[in-house]
Amino acid sequence: MGHLVQTTKVLALGVWAAFGNALSAQEVPQAQLGAISIELSSTEEIGEDCKLSFVVTNGHAKDIAQAVFETVLFDSAGQVSRLTLLDFQDLPAGRLRVRQFQFPQACADISRVLINGAQTCSTAGLGQGACSQGLTVTSRTKIEVLG
Repeated sequence: MGHLVQTTKVLALGVWAAFGNALSAQEVPQAQLGAISIELSSTEEIGEDCKLSFVVTNGHAKDIAQAVFETVLFDSAGQVSRLTLLDFQDLPAGRLRVRQFQFPQACADISRVLINGAQTCSTAGLGQGACSQGLTVTSRTKIEVLG
């Protein structure tokens, strides 16, 4: 692919948190209050594809109807391999959600993921920067996540 950047909208598999009703607003860690937190929780090889599982927390007091983030994947050489939009769908206030995305490349070929900014952030009463201001990103995998 070289320096060619492909823009591909990846559809979320829309997997809800498998651990019950997730956190209530009182259980959101203090550092996440008033912001969104995105954690790359796991990776899984699916044939020749890589499935990335993200745990997302909306630390705001109000729901977010839709959050779409421009995201960049870097290959093992550190070059941009894919520029895409990840649709994290609705994010209820003070709750965890798990969102999964599948890419047509091996997980070992992804060295970093950059959350480049919010493309869409549909909210009622939170303001334009609700999805990007204070955004925190982390990873529990070998893949580095930047934001």
